[in-house]
Amino acid sequence: MRQGLGVLGVAIRAEKSIFAAAVLSSALYGLMTVAAAWALGWATDHVVLPAFENGRITTGALAFGALLILGVSLIKALGVAGRRYFAGVMQYRMQARSRRDVTRQYLRLPLAWHHRHPTGQLLSNAGSDVEAAWAPLAPLPMAVGVVVMLVTAAVAMVITDPILALVGFLVFPAIAVLNLVYQRRLNPLATRAQQLRAEVSEIAHESFDGALVVKTLGREDEETARFLAKAHELRDANIAVGRVRGLFDPVLEALPTLGVLAVLLIGVMRLESGAIGSGVLVQVAYLFTLLAFPIRALGWVLAELPRAVVGYGRIRAVLEATGSMEHGAVELTGADPARLEVRDLGYAYGGGDGDDDFPVLHDVSLEVAPGRTVALVGPTGSGKSTLAQTLVRLVDPARGTVLLDGTDLREVTRGGVSDAVALVPQQTFLFDDTVRGNVTLGLPVGDEEVWAALRLAQAEGFVSALPSGLDTKVGERGTSLSGGQRQRIALARALVRRPRLLVLDDATSSVDPQVEARILYGLRDAAQASTVVVIAYRMATIALADEVVYLEHGRVVDRGGHAELLARCAGYRNLVTAYERQEAEREALDAEQEEEVSA
Repeated sequence: MRQGLGVLGVAIRAEKSIFAAAVLSSALYGLMTVAAAWALGWATDHVVLPAFENGRITTGALAFGALLILGVSLIKALGVAGRRYFAGVMQYRMQARSRRDVTRQYLRLPLAWHHRHPTGQLLSNAGSDVEAAWAPLAPLPMAVGVVVMLVTAAVAMVITDPILALVGFLVFPAIAVLNLVYQRRLNPLATRAQQLRAEVSEIAHESFDGALVVKTLGREDEETARFLAKAHELRDANIAVGRVRGLFDPVLEALPTLGVLAVLLIGVMRLESGAIGSGVLVQVAYLFTLLAFPIRALGWVLAELPRAVVGYGRIRAVLEATGSMEHGAVELTGADPARLEVRDLGYAYGGGDGDDDFPVLHDVSLEVAPGRTVALVGPTGSGKSTLAQTLVRLVDPARGTVLLDGTDLREVTRGGVSDAVALVPQQTFLFDDTVRGNVTLGLPVGDEEVWAALRLAQAEGFVSALPSGLDTKVGERGTSLSGGQRQRIALARALVRRPRLLVLDDATSSVDPQVEARILYGLRDAAQASTVVVIAYRMATIALADEVVYLEHGRVVDRGGHAELLARCAGYRNLVTAYERQEAEREALDAEQEEEVSA
């Protein structure tokens, strides 16, 4: 309860004016509801009873009674409309604010943090958790506002007839105790259901994201079964929540009704003894039915509090996550190619200080002179991609430093590294947008600069041939383009930003070797040249680099020219010639098959 009220307090402090308007509207509704009881009592004494006793009624009394009830109802309707409108505004504004905060935090947190959290869970945090956290805001203004009705109705009952009021009040402790038991039973079940929603989201995201793998390997049934099992768990958890609500809700509804019956029973006895009049009995009975509604309204808020506490807790876990990168105050100035230095770099997935950590890089040191091209070469798992991520500060090293023009990247201002450095990763991602939109990503550049970047990336030809040129939509993840075309669009996206350091993480693996060679030659001869670090496997690509750095098991084993390493480093020689041998064997096999077919 304390945690739930704390969550509500956050919303109230954030939306003071909206909440005040909603509560005032709800209070107006409550006052008019109590006024309706007085209007009914007046109509009973001055319209209904005289009609039975005398067989007639004056036009003035009838008109006044009708106008009285109608006026109260209209003002009550205005209160209902205002309450619902402002409650909705408050709820949706808090949801929007939380989603923005969570998304901004996702962008602030380093890649290492994202490695430890599944995408489905992150989607759940920004989706269902946000909705659950602020679900109580819809009934909250009504619950707070009807407290006015509760107090007013209770006072009116005591003034009208203290004995009947005492009879009615006896049901309140029972309702309070029942609500307490209700919340304690519901809280753990709601927590479990909320967690399962995130797990279902994780499985669904994996299945959709890996649709190509699932279909090509015929794993549809297995994926369906995996999703079905978790969906059934969520179904059972929701049914358990429904069972508890189904058990307690009818009892909570029945208790006020039993109270009304008790008031009527005692009231009839007092009516027969002449202690009260008919109008008083009608008024007290109606007031007691009004007392039941505020209690139920409070119950609606209390019923949503367990889910709200769970959802808000999961949101806060994101917003309070440590690991966000600290930034300094140094500005990276200049437009010339940058000088890159890596000193004693060490990195381990998991943070570098736990038993479950997986060390990847060990004391890596290298230097790249401005404007030079260096090829990082090494077997799979040698740490090349991790090193690339540290060079653009997607992750911070556990030990050592990365310096650009002598400045530690951790001392650069926010956004300063991305202004000077660009990474083209292994896995190319294109948005469901136009070619122009995928290249610029909101950067305010003209079409001439876009075409220049495409030309340098050897993409100008196929983009010009597209139906609408730069305005051609490429589809989700660029499905309308080939793998090589997607990679060249991604390269143009980096080049249009004129980076001083360009890191290519096997970014041309799907490109024809001749096209790849033209790209690398173009990068070296471009008017706005960059310092280039390229992770590559093809010998033709590696041979174009000014220097080669060979890594094994996260360590720099050797470095030098391509010919030098071929002569003196057996591991390097075996690795780079293996690809060429494989290509030669494949070509020979294709030639044999062609000869057999022609024969």
